[in-house]
Amino acid sequence: MSQDTRVQQHPAEPLEPPTGAARLRSLGPGILAAAAGVGAGDLVATMIAGAEYGTALLWAALLGTVLKLALGEGVGRWHLASGSTLLDGWRRLGRWATGFFAVYIVIWGFVYGATAMSAVGLPLNALFGGLSVRYWAMIAGVLGLALVWAQRYQVFERFITVLVALKFVTVVSVAVLVTPNLGELASGLVPRLPVGSTVYVLGLIGGVGGTITMAAYGYWMFAKGWKGTGWLSMMRLDNAVGYVMTGIFVVAMLIVGSTLLLGQDLTESDRGLLTLGEVLAADYGQWARVLFLVGFLAVTTSSLLGVWNGVSLLFADTLRTLRLPHGKRADVAADAAVGDEDAAERGAYSAAAVERSWPFRGYLIWLTVPPMALLFIDRPFGLTLVYGVLGSVFMPFLAITLMLLLNSSRIAREGRSGWLSNTLLGASSLLFLTLLVTDVANRLG
Repeated sequence: MSQDTRVQQHPAEPLEPPTGAARLRSLGPGILAAAAGVGAGDLVATMIAGAEYGTALLWAALLGTVLKLALGEGVGRWHLASGSTLLDGWRRLGRWATGFFAVYIVIWGFVYGATAMSAVGLPLNALFGGLSVRYWAMIAGVLGLALVWAQRYQVFERFITVLVALKFVTVVSVAVLVTPNLGELASGLVPRLPVGSTVYVLGLIGGVGGTITMAAYGYWMFAKGWKGTGWLSMMRLDNAVGYVMTGIFVVAMLIVGSTLLLGQDLTESDRGLLTLGEVLAADYGQWARVLFLVGFLAVTTSSLLGVWNGVSLLFADTLRTLRLPHGKRADVAADAAVGDEDAAERGAYSAAAVERSWPFRGYLIWLTVPPMALLFIDRPFGLTLVYGVLGSVFMPFLAITLMLLLNSSRIAREGRSGWLSNTLLGASSLLFLTLLVTDVANRLG
């Protein structure tokens, strides 16, 4: 009997971490985090970097993958070793942390909802035509809302895994098709900064695969029934597989951009991906264009669904923690594993109940319906500025708060950070603070 079946038939029976080949069959939350964290913007960023500098910035993409892996491991370790959610951890640091996140998640959802829907609408329009990108985007948003509203975690995980496999195979296949120069590819592993490349380097290290969805990783682990420090090894394997796939995916896009688009003047717009499709059609035939567009669609759809589910979980938990009386701590490990229906009344996080809650479903609607207005108009300057600055603040906020939580008595000793984790989280904090200053200066300059 599989672990997933055991969760459904015997929810009170604690799960034991798998061994041997069963560990591979149990992978899932890390793949969801990787799927949600890599979207059209990441495709564009790597494609433009490749078009500008060839494979010279390969090292930056790989370094970024390592730092995101460390952040994901930190998020997962907090959930398993503390028995509480990341929002509970932030609340223990002070109301300022949950207050910041509550404001951020509301503004982020409104603007990102339109971005995510448009990103799915582009390949749908290119593949099928008939409707403008705007209306394909609205259809994608409504279908995403319906799927996430109706699905439970186990079905959702399998569905996203199929999309991840599809996007991985298609994009890597395109990279193989364009036959990269392996010598140049290897030379990109040597760190160097070509003239004018600093912004691209910071973007590749800090941006690719790094979003608010990283904070959702622990909630997907709880939904799967993982709890306690006995699952740390399984979590690390799961997290590593997700981000290794992300790294391979980013390298593949860098190869495609450097091989096909080197020297072309591309804009930082999702529509640049359609340019890549046209180049593939001219060089290899329409089948290559369709192959890439199918991968493009799988990337954007998996990102949309991952955000619709993961960030809605975060929002529901944000409301739960804000309602807790001052000083109250939620013991969530047992409730998360068994799906205790009364958990919400006691202030604890219930992974099974939250997907049926109105805060979860209300945020789904917030992500989908109000942002449709932005599909008809350009984004207001003020809203775009606030969204961009808050977005730049989130990643250093995540890295710094993880360092504070994982080195404190708030977590079991066996879950506390060692020198390697602290080194990587410290490097992430410095990098993301640099990105924050750079981004704010560019926006206000």
